[in-house]
Amino acid sequence: MNDSSSTGGLKARWSTSHLDAGNAAYLDALYEAFLEDPASIDPAWRAYFEQLQADTGGGRDLPHSRIREEFRRLTDTRHGARAGLSTVNLEHERKQVRVLQLINAYRFLGHRIARLDPLGLHQPEATPELTLAHHRLAEEDLDTVFNTGSLSGPAEATLGEILDILQSTYTDTIGAEYMHLMETAEKRWLQKRLEGSRGRPGFSTTQQRYILDRLSAAEGLERYLHSRYVGQKRFSLEGGESLIPMLDELIQRAGGAGIQEIVLGMAHRGRLNVLVNILGKSPQILFQEFEGTHRRGNGTGDVKYHMGFSSDMNTPGGPVHVALAFNPSHLEIVGPVVEGSVRARQTNRQDADGDEVLPVVVHGDASFAGQGVVMETLNISQTRGFSTKGTVHIVINNQIGFTTSTMRDARSTDYCTDVAKMVNAPILHVNGDDPEAVVFAVQIAFDYRMAFRKDVVIDLVCYRRHGHNEADEPAVTQPAMYQAIRKLPTTRALYGQRLVEQGVMKEEEVEALVSSCRDRLDAGDSMVPHLCQEPSPYHPIADWNPYKDREWTEPADTRVSLETLQRLWRRLERLPEGFELHPRVAKIMEDRSRMAEGELPTDWGFGETMAYASLLEQGYAVRLSGQDSGRGTFFHRHAVLFDQKTGQRWIPLRKFIDDESRFLVIDSLLSEEAVLAFEYGYATAAPNTLTLWEAQFGDFANGAQVVIDQFISSGEQKWGRLCGLVMLLPHGYEGQGPEHSSARLERYLQLCAQHNIQVCVPSTPSQIFHLLRRQMIRPYRKPLVVMSPKSLLRHRLAVSPLSEFSDGRFRNVIGEIDDLDAGQVERVVMCAGKLYYELLETRREAGLQNVVIIRLEQLYPFPEDELAEALAPYTKASDFVWAQEEPLNQGAWYSSQHHIRSVLGEKRYLQHVTRPASASPAVGYLEVHKRQQEVVIHKALGLPLAND
Repeated sequence: MNDSSSTGGLKARWSTSHLDAGNAAYLDALYEAFLEDPASIDPAWRAYFEQLQADTGGGRDLPHSRIREEFRRLTDTRHGARAGLSTVNLEHERKQVRVLQLINAYRFLGHRIARLDPLGLHQPEATPELTLAHHRLAEEDLDTVFNTGSLSGPAEATLGEILDILQSTYTDTIGAEYMHLMETAEKRWLQKRLEGSRGRPGFSTTQQRYILDRLSAAEGLERYLHSRYVGQKRFSLEGGESLIPMLDELIQRAGGAGIQEIVLGMAHRGRLNVLVNILGKSPQILFQEFEGTHRRGNGTGDVKYHMGFSSDMNTPGGPVHVALAFNPSHLEIVGPVVEGSVRARQTNRQDADGDEVLPVVVHGDASFAGQGVVMETLNISQTRGFSTKGTVHIVINNQIGFTTSTMRDARSTDYCTDVAKMVNAPILHVNGDDPEAVVFAVQIAFDYRMAFRKDVVIDLVCYRRHGHNEADEPAVTQPAMYQAIRKLPTTRALYGQRLVEQGVMKEEEVEALVSSCRDRLDAGDSMVPHLCQEPSPYHPIADWNPYKDREWTEPADTRVSLETLQRLWRRLERLPEGFELHPRVAKIMEDRSRMAEGELPTDWGFGETMAYASLLEQGYAVRLSGQDSGRGTFFHRHAVLFDQKTGQRWIPLRKFIDDESRFLVIDSLLSEEAVLAFEYGYATAAPNTLTLWEAQFGDFANGAQVVIDQFISSGEQKWGRLCGLVMLLPHGYEGQGPEHSSARLERYLQLCAQHNIQVCVPSTPSQIFHLLRRQMIRPYRKPLVVMSPKSLLRHRLAVSPLSEFSDGRFRNVIGEIDDLDAGQVERVVMCAGKLYYELLETRREAGLQNVVIIRLEQLYPFPEDELAEALAPYTKASDFVWAQEEPLNQGAWYSSQHHIRSVLGEKRYLQHVTRPASASPAVGYLEVHKRQQEVVIHKALGLPLAND
């Protein structure tokens, strides 16, 4: 019998029974259960409701008024006397629906009454929806057999058995939140894993002993450090020791599933414990760090709980490389750095599905709820340019943030993890004092990630046995919490006692684990049983050795022959048959064709595009992201073309290379902090990729200042991490107001020391061409900050002949370009960027023959030798001026004047011409801007002002 006839038969049969308008409330409840979960009701009812929706033209959520109307119609057309179910059967059917609703209530709300708090301070909320009475069921029904719907287990069970399954699964020491997920398949998968085991993993005695061993190591290290280094900060893991068996299980399970690399990010809490008991760092080296006798590398270093580490672990699937990312104090900022590093590693391995590289990020509860970068990072998790195919997030939930109660003052949500619901991530809350539940939770979390390639969150509810650090007294602000903590046995002690009571171990065996841990620490031996021994089986795809100990002055041949440039452009200009460009874009492409033939001077967009194309031709990769990177904020790049008829995208720079993945241009989400951190992480793992981040306007990098200060400018000195990231920051005073003028050049120059970064202000198309190529061809990987132009993108003077691409190089200093008699020069003006062209045009209009203008294209490392060479011809000059359009307290003046004076010597005085010192980067009124700009230009050239 087909579905249609079956449903028709049901209609005929039910029309003479309890399908009566008087039973509307019951039927409405049954239909409500169908809407929540079609699989939770009897198949016959499900087929009926599905057919009813089709018959009445409804969608997935049909109005109940239409359902009731159909019931009344069936009642009105029934034949003769009602020959229906007995009253007893009808009542059972009604209770059946209520049982299904009870099951769903536990799935939705069971976590609210779960035993999650080891301290017992936060009692489960009163949740009427989880009571029998709320569903009009009673204790007398506990022995009644009901259909279990989609509940994993037997198809039928007594209400008592159903309730036991629900309570064991959802209200014991794991509280699962997953009913907010949009995909039914994901919910079914989680229900099977959770309900199928009743929340009880059933580990073997061997596994239980191993969990206790890992807990003993975690607790043992903390107690050892506490007694040996009294009062020193270590940000103890005590209270959250279950993190160690959790991470251990995650690594082993990941390796068994084929994962080859894990990148782990975490802040301070428990970091030393993870270093020793998960990554296998030598306890002896850790002790030397506490004693201040251990030093690594040539940099200035960092505190021990910021340091990264990497090692290789033996797993059932083979060796796994585990890397702990270096991390500053800024909360949660390491998350997107980890994601970027993982994406680069996945790209290197051609791991498009995330089968081989796994990101794991460990958070704090207060920071996970409180830091905006968490939301930004979650938001990029499923986007094309930033996805890493799912991250395992672990929140160490101490229930306190420094001294702030996380339940009352640190958030406005029920849980610290609620922000993760924005990306439909399942959340497993687990009591940290039940280590078996903790290990079970991480098994589910990892398997979910591998099944659905999405983020998943574990909320490890625990506590902090000491204060924010070991010198802090927490009871001053949290007396009740710390009274409970002092009375509470440790996680290891509780679990050890549990195993003794279960007959798994004897008390002396439990204590022997403690003694063994102490002996290994005394000897300085490794605490990790799975650590691979030397030589390491891991061979990194990204080799940084060629870039170590290099100088910025190393030469680089960045020239490209005319024949190659023309060949590349001919390939770039090919479009699919019938592809219709926007008229303005078509004109740009036509002009670029003429530029490639030498018929027109090249513009900025051509120079930048040819830099990328030539690097791709040489085997490098290019990754460019930013909020308008495809087109370019100022309509100059057009790396992505759109068919005006179909909307089809065409990316020429991807189409002429063998592997399209080597070029990626991304219009990123509207984030600066997370995206820039991601790109930094990417660049640290991809030395052969030109990784660029472009700000929409230069000032917008302000939102990523933590990344710039803590990673980009100082990562090498603190951690020895090289990075070739390029930041393109549009900069120039065109009268567009405070936020659209300045890229805050002064901030980057203030960060410059020890040749840590490069700061350049290129002013011609050939300069950006050679600068970008130099960044890859020269064996020197330092971050490059580019003050990129806006109005110069189409300025009639900011052009280059094609010959400068084939014969030139990046010039750190560009001397005078007009044919002036050096012997007649009295005034030398030095400047950078857009101001140069305004000075040049004004000088030419005024017919000045005694003033030369020198451009500094690189401000750091400062090119003193090249500036001296540019100044050398002007032996009779008496006036030397630094001119900038930025205010006195901004721009390059304060940070660069000593370099210029060093070149000029003591006998030649350096003047400055700037806008007045200002709290704001620029004025907001166009007329004021024009007047200020006129004053700067005329004063710099020694010309009188119009109204003087």
